[in-house]
Amino acid sequence: MESLIKEIHKNIMEGEANDVKENIQAAIDAGVPVSEILNEGMIAAMADVGRLFEDGECYVPEMLISARAMQAGLVLIQPHLKNAEVESAGKVVVGTVKGDLHDIGKNLVAMMLKGAGFEIIDLGTDVPPEKFVEAVREQGAQIVAMSALLTTTMPSIKNTIDALNAAGLRGQVKVMIGGAPVTQKYADQVGADGFSPDASRAVATAKSLLKM
Repeated sequence: MESLIKEIHKNIMEGEANDVKENIQAAIDAGVPVSEILNEGMIAAMADVGRLFEDGECYVPEMLISARAMQAGLVLIQPHLKNAEVESAGKVVVGTVKGDLHDIGKNLVAMMLKGAGFEIIDLGTDVPPEKFVEAVREQGAQIVAMSALLTTTMPSIKNTIDALNAAGLRGQVKVMIGGAPVTQKYADQVGADGFSPDASRAVATAKSLLKM
């Protein structure tokens, strides 16, 4: 059983999606608890990928390949997670702000968060403030994760935070932001709760926000 978990961990780190699915199915068939497959095989692998990225030992393309392998495994394991009542790490609404069509960074953050056990509501790109508000209200999300890749779309971050305030929802949701031109200083200026300079650190940021 332990060898299957190790194989799943290795497959995800190497981005071998087909092997991930094969070994997850073998582990499920062998009666390995899905919580063990998820936590010790899948989430642990993505945490290691994140550490390698931070240490400069792997780059965005490798991280994307690992995240996609993780996604392939999650599709297989999802129905079993519901039955096993594996607790979600939290619910996060993600989206690239209004006027911005970039999605690689947003997608990677979503995959890293999903890989860490968060439930993701992905609104896509060019998301207006009212759509973020609607998602928080209807989905009961605990975190809004916004991305802006252009300096010209950065004001949409503040507009969205203002819209959450106006809707009376700001007090019940944490806001984390990121993207190439975004800085901690800007996050402080617009009243965001957290800032992540890259996808690998988004998980740590999200977890720390939920402890606040």
